[in-house]
Amino acid sequence: MSLGVYVPDRHGTGTSVSLSSSPYRRPAGMPVQCQRNANDAALLQAQMLLSLTSSSSSPMKFNASLSRAAAAAALVVCGSLATLPARAQQIPPPPMTAKAWTIVDVTSGQVLAAGDAEARVEPASLTKIMTSYLIFEALRDKRISMDQTVIPGESVRKVGRDESRTFIEAGKPVTVHDLVYGMIIQSGNDASIALAELVGGSQPGFVELMNRAAQRMGLKNTHYTNVDGLTDPQHYTTVADIATLSTRLIQDFPEYYKIYSEKSFTYNNIRQPNRNRLLYLDPTVDGLKTGHTKEAGYCLVSTASRPMPGAAGVSRRVLSVVVGEPTERARVQDSLSALNYGYQNFDTLRVYAANQVVATPKVWKGKESELKIGVKKDTFITVPKGMADKIKPQLELREPLIAPLANGAQVGTVKVMADGKQLAEFPVVALADVPQASFIGRAWDALRLMFVKK
Repeated sequence: MSLGVYVPDRHGTGTSVSLSSSPYRRPAGMPVQCQRNANDAALLQAQMLLSLTSSSSSPMKFNASLSRAAAAAALVVCGSLATLPARAQQIPPPPMTAKAWTIVDVTSGQVLAAGDAEARVEPASLTKIMTSYLIFEALRDKRISMDQTVIPGESVRKVGRDESRTFIEAGKPVTVHDLVYGMIIQSGNDASIALAELVGGSQPGFVELMNRAAQRMGLKNTHYTNVDGLTDPQHYTTVADIATLSTRLIQDFPEYYKIYSEKSFTYNNIRQPNRNRLLYLDPTVDGLKTGHTKEAGYCLVSTASRPMPGAAGVSRRVLSVVVGEPTERARVQDSLSALNYGYQNFDTLRVYAANQVVATPKVWKGKESELKIGVKKDTFITVPKGMADKIKPQLELREPLIAPLANGAQVGTVKVMADGKQLAEFPVVALADVPQASFIGRAWDALRLMFVKK
């Protein structure tokens, strides 16, 4: 049996094709213990029960009852993930075997569906998403560089033979580049430890940075005790927090996020494949991270980017988090099902483009008589399929607008409406400065304002 996978077409809608059998062989030089991470991909495909285009639920048609549809609409404001006010939707969530899971439209910030998203779980190697985030911060701030040479300490010798490794050696020079690629592609615990000690001075020092970052990002149900995800009673998170962290990494570090799509990396003459099987099954998948321990089960953060119909040059990203899966096959199957669910059952629309002029209202007591207003960033909303044509933005201004007005100052609100029901709202701001007029100009406008109906 073959697995249906998404292949984009020239219209951006995509189609499903059969993926032929192609055994993934253990590379020459790879230790036997790494073979479990490079199993025959064709066998995995044959065991799958899911086709990306064979959803059990057809695209939803909008009806007169918008109460449930409104619950499925949300908006990104200040980069946070918008949570659905209710989950009693017309679109049933996909069947999942994961202990906890969530599906997020990263482009709009909407949580499309979730199961036990706030339950405390063990993250296993998903921990390395936070480790990577802090390493990327250090690279961005030029505290370290990719071509910098590092001498790993004795702590890398303690990494067990049954753990994921890059096979760096204590005392043997290695570049930050190789450590970063080893941590991301090979999920190397030894590479993670070496990077943590470089940036944090020690593993405990780096763990403190991880917990500070978690607080800064609003990850209220996350606490770290190590850098690589080994089991510890005080090392925990939630899939909701993992989704928030993953979204931050994707948005804050696009130049480094690209590494997650690399399918293999060779270090010390040992070539290891990326543990994320979805990279081989769906060409639109470009990340993110796998994890597994006996206690945590099989875990995977997966994300795909596909063209957004009606918005030239804009892609829509959907992200899935599954934790506590019983098998590797199950985590791949559920992740593909989750991504498919997001794309097949929902549309994401761009309400306004960044710096698009929404209106040019009258300004009083200013050097300019009109003000261009709009949004500073692309603004999106996700709605059930069949509902897009009903969406209508409605602008409400804080009138009268009186100078001085600063670029970026909020001057109103856009309410996203459908059939008279409000689905979401977001602020509209000034797109330019409007300084005060002269004394005479201000006095004249003050007189005119006395006769303006409010």
